[in-house]
Amino acid sequence: MPIASLDEIHAKIGQTVGSSGWIEVGQDRITAFADATEDHQFIHVDPVAAAAAGFGGTVAHGFLSLSLLSRMAADVMLIPDTTKIALNYGLDRVRFLAPVKAGKRVRGHFTLDGVDEKAPGQLLIRQTVTVEIEGEEKPALTAQWLGLIFT
Repeated sequence: MPIASLDEIHAKIGQTVGSSGWIEVGQDRITAFADATEDHQFIHVDPVAAAAAGFGGTVAHGFLSLSLLSRMAADVMLIPDTTKIALNYGLDRVRFLAPVKAGKRVRGHFTLDGVDEKAPGQLLIRQTVTVEIEGEEKPALTAQWLGLIFT
């Protein structure tokens, strides 16, 4: 995660901070996520049944795509140079807009919406993230993500 001063971060409010690198969402990753979450719905693990259902093959779980935000943020999310620890604080809004087919690559585009002092030494960072699917018009998801930073 890029380190920046609070002034530099405040200057980025309302702007796109950056885009992450591409991450491949292969069948091995999808199957591992299915095993970890015990969500083995056929559209994720059975290519023949998923194709027959109109997906053309298996697709990633929406929550798998969402869980990749942490990795994506590591490439671009600005954190203050005084940070002691940064924590995931939650999501205000998530919409899954298009399925991610097995083998596709995704990347996140991050816009800084706001930085507010929640309490002394605690900053609430609000950002909008859109997850692009390589070669597709519609994004996989959009989310309003909150981070809590202790300085």
